[in-house]
Amino acid sequence: MNLNKIIATFFGIGYIGKGAGTVAALMFCVLLYLGVVFHIHSNTLLLFVTLILLITGIYTSGKVERSWGKDHQRMVIDEVLGMAITMLFLPINLTTLCIGLLLFRFFDIRKPLFIRRLESLKGGWGVMLDDLLAGVYANCVLRLIVYGLTNYYETLF
Repeated sequence: MNLNKIIATFFGIGYIGKGAGTVAALMFCVLLYLGVVFHIHSNTLLLFVTLILLITGIYTSGKVERSWGKDHQRMVIDEVLGMAITMLFLPINLTTLCIGLLLFRFFDIRKPLFIRRLESLKGGWGVMLDDLLAGVYANCVLRLIVYGLTNYYETLF
C-alpha cells in the first residue's frame, strides 16, 4: 500500500467497508478526547491539524481517485476533516463530541444547502470540500446548541 492510500483511508480504516466514514470520524473523536484527557488539546493545534488534513486530503484524494475512481468509499480522510471542522473552537467533551458526530454525519449523508454541488469539483477538491462544508454547518449548529444552552442555564441560576 502506498502512502497516498494510507492517508486517504486514514491509516486503513477505509478498508473496513460499509460505515468506514462513520468509523473514521468516530476514531478522530477518540483522538480529540484523548488529547483533552492528556492535556495536549488546544484550538491552535486543532486548527493546524485541520489545515494539514485539508492540504494532504486534497492531494492524496486526487492521486488515489485516479486508480479507485471518483470519491471511492475507501477514501475517508474527508470525513476526518469534516469532524475536525465540526469541533473547531468548541469545548471538547463527550457530549459535544457525540452531538458533533451526529450533526456532521447528518450533513455529510443528507448533503443539504449546496453541499452536493461541491462533490462535482475535480480531483481531491470535490472529495474534500463537500465534507468541509458539512463540517462548517455542523459546527454552526453545535455552536448554537452549546452556547444557547449555556446562556439558557445561566439565566436560570
